[in-house]
Amino acid sequence: MPYFNCTQEIGKLGLVLDEFLGSKSQAGVVPSTSTAAGISSSRVAENTGESSSSKTCKSNYAKLPDYLRSCLDYSSIVTNRYPVEIGKLVRLLLAEGLVQDKPGDTMEDVKELIDLGMLQEVDDGTEVKVPASYLQLSILKLEKQDFVSKTANSPVRLAIRDDGRDIFPNPEGRLVRSLFIITAERRHASFGSTGCLSWASMRNVCGMRFLLVLDLDGKIAYLPEEVGDLIHLRYLGLANSDLDELPRTLGNLQKLQTLDITMCGNLSKLPTEVLHIQQLRHLLMSKSIGDCEIRVPEGIGKMVNLHSLSGIYGGDGIARELSALTQIKDLGFKRVSEDHASELFAAIKKMESLASLSLEAEGCFFDETNCTLFPALDAFSPPPLLQEFYLQGGLIEIPMWLASMENLTRLTLSFSYLWENPTSVLQLLPKLKHLSLWEAYRAKLIGIEFCNAGGFPALETLTIASQFLLEWTEIATGAFPSLRSLSFRCCLSLIFLPEGLQNISTLQELYLDSMHPDLARRLKGEENYKIKHIPKLKLRSAF
Repeated sequence: MPYFNCTQEIGKLGLVLDEFLGSKSQAGVVPSTSTAAGISSSRVAENTGESSSSKTCKSNYAKLPDYLRSCLDYSSIVTNRYPVEIGKLVRLLLAEGLVQDKPGDTMEDVKELIDLGMLQEVDDGTEVKVPASYLQLSILKLEKQDFVSKTANSPVRLAIRDDGRDIFPNPEGRLVRSLFIITAERRHASFGSTGCLSWASMRNVCGMRFLLVLDLDGKIAYLPEEVGDLIHLRYLGLANSDLDELPRTLGNLQKLQTLDITMCGNLSKLPTEVLHIQQLRHLLMSKSIGDCEIRVPEGIGKMVNLHSLSGIYGGDGIARELSALTQIKDLGFKRVSEDHASELFAAIKKMESLASLSLEAEGCFFDETNCTLFPALDAFSPPPLLQEFYLQGGLIEIPMWLASMENLTRLTLSFSYLWENPTSVLQLLPKLKHLSLWEAYRAKLIGIEFCNAGGFPALETLTIASQFLLEWTEIATGAFPSLRSLSFRCCLSLIFLPEGLQNISTLQELYLDSMHPDLARRLKGEENYKIKHIPKLKLRSAF
């Protein structure tokens, strides 16, 4: 059965759908082209002249097998507003049944679209978007009468960009399977808007009884108990909602695969009933640095189907329970402290399938004077298959066991405030592709020793953020042989780019923000010679 993908943006010119909206609001309606058979007369007229690249894209799109075309069409809806984290896209595709939840690599179809150039990785490869050329092929406009007639008994995907005026679609007579809502507060709506989805709007949402996906991005007044009536729900996203509690009826959602409550600053604990959702695969909680953790109830260790668990506090005996989750792949802890660090590290050591780990020390603040040291790291032994590691907190020295992490592809060191050069160890890692050093190193001056010839053999993206750095003097010839993106963020004191930068032939992007005025002037003038001869280099900056 075909899916019709609808977007609504109240207050903007578009096609009026009074029958669907139950109001005089205006909306635009767009279906995926894979569902547009038989309604070609309703498509917006195309330009008669086509470039060769446009013809190539159409040909590539037409050759896609049905399952990949469905994935691409759905990705166009999800990434239409902004790039989306790859893991989230995969979780949504799983909830829709567009990819299979099979042992091994559930990202196989997404990776195939990336390899085909139909999904584009953004920045350091954590997010993706559909390029404009394929976005135009995946989403086409429908006339009002075609939408109304075709969606009477067909599944609908609906995206709403709310403007805070509390005008909400009437779902009666429509089989809404996926609902994405971006609240007015998240959209920077006009002055006078509350920016918050009201009680009435949320009750209306909970009336869409056949929803598989409900993704709310932004503040909502509260989550009603009626959310427990959405018994088909597989994905519930409540990011940035500022909820202070969740209803106990969440335990009714026995088919739920993903519960995303990241960046919910007022939420401090989960209701016990969440433990009843035995099909839950991904429990994603607060991830912002310095934000409070979310307490989980006793019994979390019985949720053996969990693949992802983030934003959790490991104290109060929870670390002992987590040692039973030996199949977990993605894990994130907040407020790691001396009283439970050893117990926590012992539990992690048993998680042989762990691929991604985030550890945030207690008191991990943005000010070096308040940042506490990470406890008991000398006793830590990383799981052998670990590919992504995020370590946030003060360090006396770089942990020597990092040199043994041969499978590591992504590493972030945040607020480490090291006195020694961390890259003396890191540049030897054979598979490291993405490195972020965010206030990781106190040095005012770094030189040629930062990366030796042949150092960082696989590194593709490097991000440096430092309030201390004044100058990077020189890059060794043959260093960074695979680097394609170099970012300086919040380096307000940096006044010179390094000599030898022009010798990195693979470099495609140089990003600078919050620059020192002298560096900005040099980039416009005499220092431009360091970068202007680099093939395909794109300079992004704040000036």
